[in-house]
Amino acid sequence: MILVVEYDPGWPLRFEQLRQQYAGAMAAAGVPVVSIEHVGSTAVPGLAAKPVIDCDIVVAGQDVAAASQVLVGLGFTPEGTLGIPLRWAFKEPDHLAATNTYVVVQGSLSLRNHLAVRDTLRADPDLREQYAAVKRRAGAVAADIDEYGRDKNAMVQWILAAAGLGAAGHG
Repeated sequence: MILVVEYDPGWPLRFEQLRQQYAGAMAAAGVPVVSIEHVGSTAVPGLAAKPVIDCDIVVAGQDVAAASQVLVGLGFTPEGTLGIPLRWAFKEPDHLAATNTYVVVQGSLSLRNHLAVRDTLRADPDLREQYAAVKRRAGAVAADIDEYGRDKNAMVQWILAAAGLGAAGHG
């Protein structure tokens, strides 16, 4: 089972705290950041979600290594791309539990997908409710996070299509 809870209005504040911490650390190290985006279901007001804040630290390609080193300095453990081009995942340290933090290249497909899903669900209450129902069902029966993701995949593809990203436009 994967825990899916009702929307928590405290999630945007938690993201803002993370954004400030990450931005401060990147600035102190001289790493230019394009943006730090709140993505994933906790970024969509009213959407049920796993209580985990997803952050994309968006940088130019040449700044990936430096941004990654800053996160390592904050206690993160690099996990590589996990099969998603131009997006690097990091295992959070205990003091930043319940976060998923990524370094993502500006303009990458991964970033476009994250923003498209977020923005589409923010704008479409019916689609948001449909996705919440799928997430609740998937969470109740999934043996692990991989199964949970597979159980949501068709709906995510539907959301990407609604965002104008067809089969060739998402990965």
